[in-house]
Formats: sequence, structure tokens, C-alpha cells
Amino acid sequence: MLKIDVLKTISLLWISSLAGAGFAFIMQVILARYLTPISFGDFVAALATTTLFVPLAGFGISQFWLKVFGQEGKVAIRWLPSSFKFILLSTTTVFILLILWALLGPHNIFMRNLLLAFSFYVWGQVAIELISSKLQLEERYMHLALWQLLPHLTRLVLIVSLVFLMNEMFNAEMVADVYAVVAILFAISGGIQLVNMVKGSFALKGHTINTTKITYINPTVYEIITQAWPFGLASLFHLIYFQSDIILVKYLSGSEVAGYYNVSFTIIVAIYIFPSVIYQKFLLPKIHRWAHHDRERFYTTYRKGNFIMFVIGVIAMVLIWLLSSSLIPILFGDKYIDAVVLLNILALSIPIIFVASSVGATLVTQEHMRKKVKYMGLVAIINIILNIILIPSYGAIGAAVATVISNIMLLIIFYYASEKIVFRGIIKIKDI
Repeated sequence: MLKIDVLKTISLLWISSLAGAGFAFIMQVILARYLTPISFGDFVAALATTTLFVPLAGFGISQFWLKVFGQEGKVAIRWLPSSFKFILLSTTTVFILLILWALLGPHNIFMRNLLLAFSFYVWGQVAIELISSKLQLEERYMHLALWQLLPHLTRLVLIVSLVFLMNEMFNAEMVADVYAVVAILFAISGGIQLVNMVKGSFALKGHTINTTKITYINPTVYEIITQAWPFGLASLFHLIYFQSDIILVKYLSGSEVAGYYNVSFTIIVAIYIFPSVIYQKFLLPKIHRWAHHDRERFYTTYRKGNFIMFVIGVIAMVLIWLLSSSLIPILFGDKYIDAVVLLNILALSIPIIFVASSVGATLVTQEHMRKKVKYMGLVAIINIILNIILIPSYGAIGAAVATVISNIMLLIIFYYASEKIVFRGIIKIKDI
């Protein structure tokens, strides 16, 4: 019965995430068809630039909550007041930095307006991530599914409405304004829920011991920063080697080439939803718990996960190779046919990322997160260097190759660290 409940929960999260990715994917298709490749390239570059700033707002607090509540149970409520102070400070700072970049950076008026609108996107994403962690800790998976689905659905509905209402006047600036409006709405909604959380509207699951009567000291903002920064840097480094290609392609090869690259990238992102649901939305709070209280289960989950992720990843990669030449023209139009080659190259990363999701999940537990950040930072630096070397000569193909090489390096480093550091004691016991 327990396995059936687990499958139902995973299915719910996967379907909702797939639906959210589907809505985002449909929106990308609409934008690619109604915007020119140049305008589309500017749009995705502006969005990618803003997305890179998001991890600096909150700087890993949402992921830190999963860890600290897994360790301390209800006592971890002591971290909330300082968490909220830091979130407000860091998000405001990032918001101002984005506005300054939009106004002072090497942009034309069109790009400047896109970046100004997207600056509000940061507030919405921070709220979405914080409430998502809260719902994970409460194991309210239905609410989590809806909370993460609604932003995509709301944006899609508004954009489709604009396409029909504005027709030939439809442009990328309108889409950026939609992102801003939706972000503000979810920032307000999330803020209300966080206030209620502080007031006691928080039902932590998975910890049967009542620790609410224990006396404890509230940490300072400085202590929050020292504990949460590895999670913030990890998210930032992930985005650098995962998404900065689009920005570099735009500035090194032009907006049109960035538009082609984003078409292939959009399809790959939709496929990456599967391991993300398993490890980030369902298993992560449990993995933190097992890492401290059930090491054998922790290790078994890791081993089985590696095998399952590899098999599913290979199947997905082969399907992409078989369907890419017909998939892109059907969805995005013949003008994006050049993206087929890029998609076939990026598909090599699918089984690599699937396994890396399983292996990497072990490195967020206990005190291993700082090591994971170093590994990710190393790969992010190498990725940027590869992009700078390859893009000027090979354009988007160079960016795709740099991505695959970076992902291979990441998996190798993660696997070595997991086997030699995280599971060293367990492996020796099992070998005996």
C-alpha cells in the first residue's frame, strides 16, 4: 500500500510538472512562431539573464530549509525570522542590480525594456521557491503541484489572449510585461503564506517527536548566510553551465542564433523535468532525513536511482534522435530547421543529466554541500571557458558541444565524490 501511495505522489508531481513544462513549451512555440528569430533571441537572452540573478535572491534559503528541518524537526522554526530578513535584503539588492544592468548595460531600447520588465520576475520566483519548500516539508503534494503549475498556466493564458487581441501588434515587450504581472501576483500570494507560516500555520511532516517546547536561540542573519550560501551558489553555478550558453550565444553570435539555440534547449529542458520531479520535489526532503537516520535506505535509493535514471535517459536520448528532424519543423516552423543539429547534440546530455540528478542528490546532505558547490563552480568556470573558445568559431554548435562536455565532467566528479566521500563507510560494510 505504501508503494502505491509513493507511486501516486510521484505521478501527481510528474504530471503537474509535465503540464507546467508543457504550458511553458507551448508558450515558447507561440513566441517562436509570432516573433522573428532576432526578437525571439533577444527575449530568451533577457529571460536567461534575469534567471541567472534569481539564485542570488534568497541565496539558497529554500533548499536550506529542507536540510535544516530534516535535521532539527520542528526546532528548525528558529531559523525562520532571520531567513525572512535575509530574503528581503537579498531580493531587493538583486532587483536593484537588474534595473541598473538594464539601464547602464550595452543594450538597445528594446533589450532595456525587456530587462526592466523581467526584473520583477525575481520577486515571483523567490516566493514560488519558498512556498514550494514549505509544501514539501508539509508533504502537501497536491498543493505543491498546483502552486508550481499555476504560474505557467497563468502566463500562457495571458499570452494567448494577447496574441488574439493584438494580432500583428503582438511583440516580446508585451510578453515580458506578462511575466512581470504574474510575478507580482505570486509574490503577494507567497508573502501572505509566509506570514501565516511565521504565525504557526505550518504542519511539518516526518518528525513524530514534539520538540516545540524545547528552548532554543534564534540564529542571526549572519548565521543564515553562513549556512545557506552553498545552496545559493549551487543554484547559480547550475544555471551558469546549464543556461548561460543562451546569453553568450546572443552576445557572441547574435540574437538570431540565440533563437535557434533556445528552440533545441526548450525541448531538452522539457525532458529534464522527469529527474527534477523525482529528486527535487519528492525525494529531497526524505533524502535529508535518511542521510541522518536511515543510512542503508539512503544508499539503496542511490544505487537503484542511478540504474533507473540511466536506462530512462538512454531511451529518451534515442527517441530525440529519431524524432528531432520532424519535431522541430512541426512545432516551431521551418525557419528553425537549423535547430535540429543542435538538439541532436544536446540530446547526448540526457542520460548524463539523469544519472547526475541521482548522484548529485546525495551531495546536498549533511556537510557535503560545500564540496558540491566547489565541484559545480569548477564545472561552471570550465563551461564558460569552453563557450568563449568555441562559440566565436562554431556558433551555437560550439555552445551545444560545451554543454555536453561540461555535463560529462559534472557527472564524473559527482560520482567520484559520492562513492568516495558520502558512502565510504556504507560501501565498506557492504563489501565485507
